[in-house]
Amino acid sequence: MHGSIHLILGGARSGKSKRAEEIVRSSNAGGVYIATCATDGLDDEMRERIANHVGRRPAGWRTIENRFDLAGIIAENAASPMLLDCLTLWIAFRQNQGECVVLRELENALSRAREHRAQIVIVSNELGMGLVPLGEENRAFRDLCGRANQLAAHHADTVELMIAGLPMKLK
Repeated sequence: MHGSIHLILGGARSGKSKRAEEIVRSSNAGGVYIATCATDGLDDEMRERIANHVGRRPAGWRTIENRFDLAGIIAENAASPMLLDCLTLWIAFRQNQGECVVLRELENALSRAREHRAQIVIVSNELGMGLVPLGEENRAFRDLCGRANQLAAHHADTVELMIAGLPMKLK
């Protein structure tokens, strides 16, 4: 799997992260977990979610937290398989910079992954299958996530949609 981009999409609790961990674990090399959630000011439930994710990872994996420059992270860790979990949270922390900036940063990160022949598994939420959200800001976020998923899928070698813990290969 060296030199590949693998995108895993799905809804909440669809098995995205578990699937991504299995793929990175199968490389038989120490993984790098790129956690895109800022850890300051989290509520108890979110801290518990993070602890569950940490508990599933092999001891030899390295975690990168509270850092959001994806292109730099990818360039620095290209020799190891990486798991980015998740693109949706990364967007949530970047969206105030505007759609063009966010998509340009993502494009740069994906290009950097190709340039460095990195192995990266990207987890992202598929938000476009539900109701149209109320509120302009909510719709803008949903739309930005959809455009980011399309961009990631364009660059990806493999794209899967997780439903009820089952992967459906799309690309």
